[in-house]
Amino acid sequence: MSYRIAVRELVEFTAKSGDLDLRFTPAPTAQEGIEGHRVVASRRGPGYQAEVALTAEFGALSLRGRADGYDPGRQLLEEVKTYRGDLSRLPDNQRALHWAQAKCYGAMLCAERELEALDIALVYFDIGSQTETPVTEHFTAWELQAFFHEHCTRFLHWAEQEMAHRRARDASLADLRFPHPEFRHGQRPLAEGVYRAARDGQCLLAQAPTGIGKTIGTLFPLLKALPGQQIDRVFFLTAKTPGRALALEAAQKLMHTPTSQPDPQGARLRVLELTARDKACVHSDKECHGDSCPLAKGFYDHLPAARAAAIALADADADADVGVGVGVGVGVGVGVGVGDTTADNSDADKSPLLDQPTLQRIAHDHQVCPYYLSQELARWSDVVIGDYNYFFDVSALLYSLTVARDWKVAVLADEAHNLVDRAREMYSAELQPAALAALRKIVPATLKRPLGRLQKAWDTLHDTDQEYACRDELPAGFVAALHNSIVKIADYQSAHPLETGPELLRFYFDALHFQDLLERFGAHSFMDLLTPRHGAGHALRIRNVIPAPHLAERLRACHTLTLFSATLTPPELHRHLLGLPETTTFLDVPSPFDARQLTVRIVDRISTRYRDREASLAPIAELIATQYRHTPGNYLAFFSSHDYLQRALAAFREAHPDIPVREQARTMDEAARTAFLAGFGTQTQGIAFAVLGGAFGEGIDLPGERLIGAFVATLGLPQVNAMNEKVMDCLQAHFGAGYDYTYLYPGLQKVVQAAGRVIRRREDRGVVYLIDDRFRQGKVRALLPAWWQVD
Repeated sequence: MSYRIAVRELVEFTAKSGDLDLRFTPAPTAQEGIEGHRVVASRRGPGYQAEVALTAEFGALSLRGRADGYDPGRQLLEEVKTYRGDLSRLPDNQRALHWAQAKCYGAMLCAERELEALDIALVYFDIGSQTETPVTEHFTAWELQAFFHEHCTRFLHWAEQEMAHRRARDASLADLRFPHPEFRHGQRPLAEGVYRAARDGQCLLAQAPTGIGKTIGTLFPLLKALPGQQIDRVFFLTAKTPGRALALEAAQKLMHTPTSQPDPQGARLRVLELTARDKACVHSDKECHGDSCPLAKGFYDHLPAARAAAIALADADADADVGVGVGVGVGVGVGVGVGDTTADNSDADKSPLLDQPTLQRIAHDHQVCPYYLSQELARWSDVVIGDYNYFFDVSALLYSLTVARDWKVAVLADEAHNLVDRAREMYSAELQPAALAALRKIVPATLKRPLGRLQKAWDTLHDTDQEYACRDELPAGFVAALHNSIVKIADYQSAHPLETGPELLRFYFDALHFQDLLERFGAHSFMDLLTPRHGAGHALRIRNVIPAPHLAERLRACHTLTLFSATLTPPELHRHLLGLPETTTFLDVPSPFDARQLTVRIVDRISTRYRDREASLAPIAELIATQYRHTPGNYLAFFSSHDYLQRALAAFREAHPDIPVREQARTMDEAARTAFLAGFGTQTQGIAFAVLGGAFGEGIDLPGERLIGAFVATLGLPQVNAMNEKVMDCLQAHFGAGYDYTYLYPGLQKVVQAAGRVIRRREDRGVVYLIDDRFRQGKVRALLPAWWQVD
């Protein structure tokens, strides 16, 4: 067994040193970098060899790389690095990394071509001026081989450790047992479907009811498939924090389930949790560089010890006392989703999970940034649990690693009905007039002119009195002004890196993202201009409607992809909008619940249409109060908007002041959400008013007496407005189902998700009121779960 590694990865592991420094330095885009390399190669004479592929073996290491160019006549190897701005500002540790890569290529070239000596040039190519700055040194083959051997030797121990872990991991997974005496009703067909998809390298859409344990029902069979399919990594992707917590708990359960091996330890897995930078940051008041943040100072000097400590902990015997808490309770009342709905934390004190509390502790011990430590550990973990954006976004870490390292990956997307809207957000962009106006007041004189030209070009776009307008394309003058502004800002920031304020950086990145999507603009998106309610000007936005073209490369990078949720009907919606392969299979798992468990009543005497909402308030209040007085307990009442919620709550309080109520606020941090959910206790009673599709409409587990009923006073249909009508036209043109894809299906998914909070276990009992006459329509009824018996 050999360990394959690229030279660039090798030197990043062995040669990086110094501070973590994220001060903005404008870098060429990937396309500009490719073009820069092409320009340099075109300037060389006959016989020059570009893109020289190199390989080498060192013990168990199998190395590969591609040198940018070689001139046999001069025995000169070139490594080209494109840049923008002032070359003298390039950090010394970055230059050292460039030399390490070039010298390793030199050693490999000398060995392949039996050279006794070699000149090596780092050629720094300025994208702006198109000028070259070569830095050349002469080396003997012996010197290069000694350097190469030193770095290979330094990495070889790590590689041998990684190969040993892979063997132990695969052996334990081959003998892994399900962590409960038997599958729940519905779990076995779900698990079999996931396993078959992994075995056959296919994509699976799995619709399975809430409460059957989808997390363990998907993770277990996928892990079982890893050894046979030689899968390198599993990415468990979620839309919200509770899903991440459930995945961590399920992984912990599998790591503590004895196998049939003589050594009875459970799955030997390195499980990593990724969280957003703002949540992981310890010094949010400081900038991300060594002159400001103590955890950035000497980051790469401290990283090897921190990395080794984290991996040693992850590889520790699960039965050893490693003293690390699971740290995933998050106080949101979610159950583990396997076996009982209460998490089994009996092994919490000895869990080797690399969750956020564990990473914070290791980072503290070694004085490194916990966020960037987690980014590094993503390279060495078997199961990575994080948000959708880590694989599907424009600059997704896990996708980039998959491509760069040629990984064979398996992806699980939890609550996958959210993925369409999340992907649309990832591939949309917006420029705000207020941001440009404010920026023009504070920028230096050198930037006032290009930003002024952009403002003038922007002002010409809105040529009507309408508050909302769509455009098929942008004038060449605006595109040129936008590009010129981006270039001028980048040049200024290169020359004055310490004078760049947050407003300028924010606008720069927004403009870059907008320009990038503008270059990829097509029939999958449209552009619109919206006049804000406050302030002058109009926002300019590229709105993605069909994420499929943007996601195509990411889907191809998956060996297998399983998207699972309780609401994936109809499957065509997700196949079309996400661009899933034609071979994608759809699995609809039967519900384990009985119609006698849930009373579903349609209240068709009340209309919740916008024009009827005022008249609906008193009847809804009376309906809720009548049900509560008949069967006191914990209830959720869902409304289509915060405005509707507030009006309904006011009417309810006035008519029934004795009934306890609480409400979902417009903005709630994690602590506020936790407090809201804590009100659903086994000894509490009352009505919680919430917004359909919000934080409490899905992904929360309130079993038994914690929730005995729900009122859904809306079909959840998106608001009819000019923008949504444009979305409908786009989807109609592509798929012939514009209204259904835009309004009906997304709305009913929210309704079913919200109602699904009530019945979580086979012993639960409850009631759901669907309040609107439209719930009687046949097309709507067909989208409700088949096991419901609707009155």
